[in-house]
Formats: sequence, C-alpha cells, structure tokens
Amino acid sequence: MGDTPHLVLSGLAKTYPGADGAAVRGIDLTVERGRILAVLGPSGCGKSTTLRLIAGLVAPTAGRIEVDGRDLTDVPVHRRDMGVVFQSYALFPHLDVARNVAFGLEMRAVGKAEVKRRVGEALELVRLGHLAGRRIAQLSGGQQQRVALARALVVEPSVLLLDEPLSNLDARLRSTMQDEIGRIQRETGITTVFVTHDQQEALSMADSVAVMNEGRIEQTGTPQDIYERPARPFVARFVGRANMVEGTSRGRDGERTLVELPGLGKVPAAGDPVETGRPATVMLRPHRIALAAAAPESGGARGTVLSAAYAGETVAYRVRLGDDGPVLDVERPTGSEASHGPGAEVALSWDPEAPRLVADPS
Repeated sequence: MGDTPHLVLSGLAKTYPGADGAAVRGIDLTVERGRILAVLGPSGCGKSTTLRLIAGLVAPTAGRIEVDGRDLTDVPVHRRDMGVVFQSYALFPHLDVARNVAFGLEMRAVGKAEVKRRVGEALELVRLGHLAGRRIAQLSGGQQQRVALARALVVEPSVLLLDEPLSNLDARLRSTMQDEIGRIQRETGITTVFVTHDQQEALSMADSVAVMNEGRIEQTGTPQDIYERPARPFVARFVGRANMVEGTSRGRDGERTLVELPGLGKVPAAGDPVETGRPATVMLRPHRIALAAAAPESGGARGTVLSAAYAGETVAYRVRLGDDGPVLDVERPTGSEASHGPGAEVALSWDPEAPRLVADPS
C-alpha cells in the first residue's frame, strides 16, 4: 500500500458554457494506492467540480484521468469502479437501510445470496448491522452518513470519493465520524479522495492535501508541509492563522534569507531564496511566537500589547511592533507564562524554524 500511483490526473480542466473562466484549470495530481487525499479550498474554488470529473459525473474540457494506468477520461460513470458519497447522502427514503446499501449491487445484477452477504458485511463495517431494517427517516445524521458510506463501499470500488462528507454534522459528531472514516479506510485500504473547506478536517484525516484556489492547485503536500511550510501566501492564510509581514531581502544567513522587517530588524527565514533587495514576505504562525515582559534596556523584537482575549485553552494577543509597526497576532497556551494586559511592553521571540518565506506565483 502506498508509493504506487493509483489515481492520476493530468492537465484536467473544465470550462462551462457561458462562464467567465474555467472552473478547473489544468490540474495535475497523483494519489498513491491506499492513501487519502484531501482537496481543500474555499467555496467556488473548483474542488467539487474536480471530484465530479474524477467520478465521471462531469465531462472534462481537457486533460486525462487514469486509475491503475487505465485511461478513464471518456469511460461512463457506471463503468469507472468508483464509490461516491455525496454531501446530501442521496439516500432513498422509501427503502430501508439494507435496501439502500444493496441498491448498487442490484443494479449490477448480483445474485440475492451474494447481495445479502455483502450488505451484511458493509453494515458491520460501518457498525450499523443492527439497523438493517430501519427506515432512513428514523436515523440520525451520523447514521445516515454511515449508510451512504456503506452503499459506496459495498460495490468494492477501487477509489472512494467523498464530497464534503461531514459538513451536515454538528461539531461533536463530525469529530466522531472523522475517526470512523479513518478506521474504515485503514481496514479496507481503499484509495480515497475527499473534498472539504474545513482545514482541520483535511489536516487530521488526510495523508496528503491539495490546496485549491480559483480552479488551480496552489500546493500539494503532507498536512505538516501545508501547515508549516506553505509555498504561497494564499496557502499560509487559508490553512491556519498566519502573520504575513512584508519586508526586503538583505542577502543570506547560511541556508536562510535575511529579511528586513519593520519593527523586527533582519530576520532569517527559511524557504526559497529571494534575491537581495527584492520584496520578501515572511510568515509567522501566532502560536510559534513567545512573549515575555520587556526589560527597559532589552533589544531585539519589542512591541506593545493592544489586546488580550481569553479563549479557554489559549490567550489571543494583538501586539504592535515598535511605535508604529505592523500588528501581530500571538497565541499562547493559558497558564504557560505570565499574562500581559493591554499596554504592556513585551519582547517577542520564536524558534529559528518559525519564520517562513512565502512567494506569490511568478
């Protein structure tokens, strides 16, 4: 499992008639066998269209879709060997749970005994075997989601596609279903692609994340890469909270670029080098910044606390650098250090890996 390309998208594009621009613009993606890929992005970025292109529900304007080296670009949806779970679940209210799960098998003319066996196994996999005879209207949202998942899995697809699978659930149930989907994917080893606008969902569930914006892939990588090493300002801002400070490159400091930032001086930042004298943007995550009371004679990065908001597990600060410099968001665990009220003079520090260079696409 893994390391072997299973699903490959090459130059995939879609333009709808009468639209101002393309909904999907030349996407290249590879999903390894048995892995989970999250396609993450804001509403209207093209992520659901991408999923529908993979499923065969929408015909591409250009590009190629391959599974196991087989070109599926023009193959009809019912012959693609893919399971799809829609955001609305699309269950049949007049059928009970077992008949809903059996629907795809019956359409494939599978024998009754085999249907019964596979439906039973699928319902046990999603822990709903005891509700096989229950009507859909009698189920909770989480149970309906599991039925939709069982219906997609019972046909034993090579690829599972999930469209915003948890968006209709409350926060507590969403967390439970994240664990359940992860368990089921590990047990089945099925290659999975799901689209979501929820960054926490993508980072916690996926082996790799593709961040989309305006029909394009901005960056693909592991959840840690996407969060800690964003390659573009959009990725830095969309995934997590980020301070983006504009400055000027002042050469190199070993493997890092020295960036002169207002109120911070010359800060070494990791990332692709920026030519000396050119504008450079440095990202600092709020939780990577530490605060301490500033001694009158201390140098380094200093600022004034503008506000401090208690949020249970954390305290969210707004700190202005220098007298009229930029304002940084700082997030500290509650009780990790002495609190700083508005007007307090503070010294700011961070570990060397915290500042990251991000660049707009050229």
